Amino acid sequence: MSRQNNEVSELIDVENAFYIGNYQTCINECNKISKPSLEKDVFMYRSYIAQNKYRVVLDEIKSSNDTPLLALRYLAEYLSNATRKEAIVSMFDEKFQGDINALDVIWIIAGATVYINEESYETAMKVLVGNFNLECMSLHLHCLLKMSRVDLAKQVFTTMQEKDDDATLTQLSQAWLNIQIGGEKLQDAYFIFQDLCDKFSPTLLLLNGQAVCYIGQQKYDDAEQVLRECLNRDPNNYDTLINLLALSQQKDKNSSQFNRYLSQLLDEHKNSSLANAYNKRQAEFDRLVLQFGPSNTKPVDEIVA
Repeated sequence: MSRQNNEVSELIDVENAFYIGNYQTCINECNKISKPSLEKDVFMYRSYIAQNKYRVVLDEIKSSNDTPLLALRYLAEYLSNATRKEAIVSMFDEKFQGDINALDVIWIIAGATVYINEESYETAMKVLVGNFNLECMSLHLHCLLKMSRVDLAKQVFTTMQEKDDDATLTQLSQAWLNIQIGGEKLQDAYFIFQDLCDKFSPTLLLLNGQAVCYIGQQKYDDAEQVLRECLNRDPNNYDTLINLLALSQQKDKNSSQFNRYLSQLLDEHKNSSLANAYNKRQAEFDRLVLQFGPSNTKPVDEIVA
């Protein structure tokens, strides 16, 4: 194999490790590549971000950086500093006012990721639509699934198949689409996750995917077994805790386990979408209790008077 082919093979290993959620392996594979490469650096820094190691990214990618890596600094800032979120969203808004096609794809991926975190799916799709980079299409499909537009997601997936049917991202996208469709497709999704586990290695992303399939098929004991394995790998993983909440609601008659997982999630993932939604509803409930609770109710004789 030529040196050039070796480099291509190494980058494929880097990409696949990242897409299946094997972030430390991705970083390790990047460190093996001695030749400078923007693509390698992109996946390495994105892996650090996925591990919540934002300081590495912020220390190494300066605000004066004149390469597309600057997009990843902004993404790390957005995810790590709540006071910077609004400013960074505005920065991406301004960035995308010009010719989006002229931007490096990492700007599009980072910006779309920020919009998705903001739950601004339509804005994310405006940035992604028409871009035939496989990851951009995968993010587009993700947005459509979030909006329950399975019909349109199927169209995006067909384009992904035409571009590269065997790609890991295409396989993962098919699994996510099958989960949304449900029914018999849940078993198909499970097999995709299992094939990727066999081909590469089981990761939290793949195992949680299998657990979701089990929950959808009401195979609660199997789901619990997989999620226990996930807990052993990382007791604070966000997706695992979300799936354990869903499982405990279906399986357990008492709410003690549910409350434990909820407390853990609120403690470990304070800025997550679920934590924000929960805290907002809790504050609204507390406000209503204060407004209409017995302590604020006037005595009948005072009302009559």
